[in-house]
Amino acid sequence: MPWTSDAGLVVKTPNNGLLNAVVATANTARDMASGTVVQIFQGGSAGSYVDRVVFQPTGTATASVARVFLNNGSATTTAGNNEFLVEVSLPAQTISEIAALFPPTVLLQMSIPASYRLYAVVGTTVAAGYAVSCPGSGDY
Repeated sequence: MPWTSDAGLVVKTPNNGLLNAVVATANTARDMASGTVVQIFQGGSAGSYVDRVVFQPTGTATASVARVFLNNGSATTTAGNNEFLVEVSLPAQTISEIAALFPPTVLLQMSIPASYRLYAVVGTTVAAGYAVSCPGSGDY
Protein backbone atom coordinates (compact mmCIF):
# COMPACT_ATOMS: atom_id res chain seq x y z
CA MET A 1 0.00 0.00 0.00
CA PRO A 2 1.50 3.35 -0.96
CA TRP A 3 1.88 6.18 1.49
CA THR A 4 -1.08 8.52 1.21
CA SER A 5 -1.54 12.22 1.77
CA ASP A 6 -4.03 13.15 4.43
CA ALA A 7 -4.39 16.78 3.32
CA GLY A 8 -7.86 18.05 4.11
CA LEU A 9 -8.77 15.15 6.41
CA VAL A 10 -9.61 15.92 10.01
CA VAL A 11 -9.06 13.51 12.87
CA LYS A 12 -12.30 13.35 14.86
CA THR A 13 -11.44 10.93 17.65
CA PRO A 14 -8.05 10.53 19.34
CA ASN A 15 -6.56 7.05 18.99
CA ASN A 16 -3.18 6.62 20.64
CA GLY A 17 -2.93 2.91 19.96
CA LEU A 18 -3.70 -0.12 22.07
CA LEU A 19 -3.26 0.08 25.83
CA ASN A 20 -0.67 -2.22 27.34
CA ALA A 21 1.05 -2.99 24.02
CA VAL A 22 4.51 -4.22 25.02
CA VAL A 23 7.09 -5.77 22.70
CA ALA A 24 9.73 -7.93 24.37
CA THR A 25 10.14 -11.31 22.61
CA ALA A 26 12.46 -11.64 19.61
CA ASN A 27 11.05 -12.10 16.13
CA THR A 28 13.51 -12.24 13.24
CA ALA A 29 10.92 -12.95 10.51
CA ARG A 30 10.98 -10.13 7.97
CA ASP A 31 7.42 -10.76 6.77
CA MET A 32 5.68 -10.99 10.18
CA ALA A 33 4.08 -14.29 9.13
CA SER A 34 5.59 -16.17 12.06
CA GLY A 35 6.91 -15.56 15.55
CA THR A 36 5.68 -13.19 18.24
CA VAL A 37 3.92 -10.06 16.93
CA VAL A 38 2.23 -7.35 18.98
CA GLN A 39 -0.68 -5.30 17.67
CA ILE A 40 -0.09 -1.64 18.49
CA PHE A 41 -2.83 0.18 16.55
CA GLN A 42 -6.29 -0.58 15.11
CA GLY A 43 -7.66 1.61 12.32
CA GLY A 44 -11.06 3.15 12.98
CA SER A 45 -14.24 2.47 10.98
CA ALA A 46 -13.55 5.40 8.63
CA GLY A 47 -9.77 5.03 8.58
CA SER A 48 -7.12 6.60 10.78
CA TYR A 49 -4.11 8.89 10.82
CA VAL A 50 -0.98 7.62 12.56
CA ASP A 51 1.47 10.34 13.47
CA ARG A 52 4.26 8.42 15.17
CA VAL A 53 5.18 5.27 17.05
CA VAL A 54 7.02 5.60 20.37
CA PHE A 55 8.99 2.75 21.96
CA GLN A 56 9.34 3.55 25.67
CA PRO A 57 11.66 1.17 27.55
CA THR A 58 10.00 -0.15 30.70
CA GLY A 59 13.31 -0.82 32.45
CA THR A 60 16.93 -1.68 31.70
CA ALA A 61 17.03 -2.71 28.05
CA THR A 62 19.56 -4.48 25.84
CA ALA A 63 20.18 -3.19 22.33
CA SER A 64 17.76 -4.39 19.66
CA VAL A 65 15.80 -3.20 16.66
CA ALA A 66 12.06 -2.54 16.42
CA ARG A 67 10.14 -3.13 13.20
CA VAL A 68 6.70 -1.77 12.36
CA PHE A 69 4.36 -3.54 9.94
CA LEU A 70 1.03 -2.63 8.35
CA ASN A 71 -1.56 -5.44 8.19
CA ASN A 72 -4.70 -5.35 6.04
CA GLY A 73 -6.94 -6.56 8.88
CA SER A 74 -6.58 -10.24 7.99
CA ALA A 75 -4.41 -13.01 9.44
CA THR A 76 -0.82 -11.98 10.15
CA THR A 77 0.30 -15.52 9.36
CA THR A 78 -0.21 -14.85 5.63
CA ALA A 79 2.80 -12.85 4.43
CA GLY A 80 0.77 -11.16 1.67
CA ASN A 81 -1.41 -9.47 4.31
CA ASN A 82 1.56 -7.65 5.83
CA GLU A 83 3.75 -4.80 4.68
CA PHE A 84 7.02 -3.85 6.34
CA LEU A 85 7.02 -0.09 6.97
CA VAL A 86 10.05 0.95 8.97
CA GLU A 87 12.59 -0.08 11.58
CA VAL A 88 14.40 1.83 14.32
CA SER A 89 17.43 1.01 16.43
CA LEU A 90 16.74 0.49 20.13
CA PRO A 91 19.90 1.36 22.09
CA ALA A 92 20.97 -0.41 25.26
CA GLN A 93 19.79 1.61 28.26
CA THR A 94 20.12 1.27 32.02
CA ILE A 95 17.35 2.37 34.34
CA SER A 96 18.45 5.21 36.59
CA GLU A 97 17.11 7.59 39.19
CA ILE A 98 19.02 10.53 37.72
CA ALA A 99 18.45 10.22 33.97
CA ALA A 100 15.41 9.45 31.83
CA LEU A 101 15.25 6.44 29.55
CA PHE A 102 15.24 7.56 25.91
CA PRO A 103 12.12 6.57 23.90
CA PRO A 104 13.09 5.85 20.27
CA THR A 105 10.41 7.28 17.99
CA VAL A 106 9.41 6.65 14.38
CA LEU A 107 7.49 9.29 12.43
CA LEU A 108 4.86 7.65 10.20
CA GLN A 109 2.54 10.58 9.43
CA MET A 110 0.32 8.39 7.28
CA SER A 111 -3.31 7.49 6.78
CA ILE A 112 -4.38 3.88 7.04
CA PRO A 113 -7.65 2.38 5.78
CA ALA A 114 -10.49 1.29 8.03
CA SER A 115 -9.73 -1.85 10.07
CA TYR A 116 -6.07 -1.98 9.02
CA ARG A 117 -3.69 -2.62 11.90
CA LEU A 118 -0.13 -1.79 12.90
CA TYR A 119 2.08 -4.40 14.53
CA ALA A 120 5.53 -4.20 16.09
CA VAL A 121 8.28 -6.74 16.70
CA VAL A 122 11.77 -6.62 18.18
CA GLY A 123 14.81 -8.34 16.70
CA THR A 124 16.22 -9.66 19.99
CA THR A 125 14.50 -10.43 23.26
CA VAL A 126 14.46 -7.45 25.63
CA ALA A 127 13.58 -8.67 29.13
CA ALA A 128 12.05 -5.39 30.34
CA GLY A 129 10.28 -4.79 27.03
CA TYR A 130 9.15 -1.60 25.33
CA ALA A 131 5.72 -0.05 25.87
CA VAL A 132 4.51 1.04 22.44
CA SER A 133 2.11 3.92 21.76
CA CYS A 134 1.01 6.09 18.85
CA PRO A 135 0.55 9.59 20.33
CA GLY A 136 -0.95 12.31 18.17
CA SER A 137 -2.91 9.76 16.15
CA GLY A 138 -6.64 9.49 15.62
CA ASP A 139 -9.63 8.19 13.69
CA TYR A 140 -11.43 10.02 10.87
